Amino acid sequence: MKNDELRRRFETLTTAHLTDGCIRARLQVRCAPAGTRAAVSGRVAGRVLPARHAGSVDVFLEALMSAKEGDVLVVDNGGRLDESCVGDLVAIEAATAGASGIVIWGLHRDTADLRAIGLPVFSLGSLPTGPFSLTDRAANALESARVGEWEVTSDDLVFGDEDGVVFVPAAEAEDVFRLAESIRDTERRQAELIRGGKTLREQVRFAEFLRAREANPALTFREHLRAVGGAIEE
Repeated sequence: MKNDELRRRFETLTTAHLTDGCIRARLQVRCAPAGTRAAVSGRVAGRVLPARHAGSVDVFLEALMSAKEGDVLVVDNGGRLDESCVGDLVAIEAATAGASGIVIWGLHRDTADLRAIGLPVFSLGSLPTGPFSLTDRAANALESARVGEWEVTSDDLVFGDEDGVVFVPAAEAEDVFRLAESIRDTERRQAELIRGGKTLREQVRFAEFLRAREANPALTFREHLRAVGGAIEE
């Protein structure tokens, strides 16, 4: 799936829909750590362009040499909270290279300038200071990036919105999107029914579930939903 199609299909979805799609597809749900938020408001969808920071912007410039239109620069700074690693110059360089956004496992700075540039940037927060020192650059600095507990590569796609950031294997994207779109449509129908006066409890036959659980305490709500065709949890 190309980056422009990813963005088009993601326009009507959320990261929550995609994580539910991953669950339905029996894939690991790979989210950036809680607290990863947009420094510049917006949504992002594209192929992962990984870069492991080692104290200098050269790794970002080198990564952008191979950027394809719509790629998302994913920066691994080890989740550090004592320095920022991306500022206005990296953001405008990424935008000029055709990147559709930046996701940082770490901090950013130059927030006002980033907002003026307008490229979506997701990070753990901001700090005025940049790196104080250089470290040895990893041999795979341009091959993969770690974001929280997950390691991602150019074989992965990344999506970000108001809830955070999620990674999806590119090879599984079509299946995840199909499932996510089905979940979205079901939830919209359920929401319209609630607005029309039919509660969610009625829709999922919750009273019936409570009675069944009395007879079988081991019965789970998810098992009940499967039996009645519900779709709010998986």
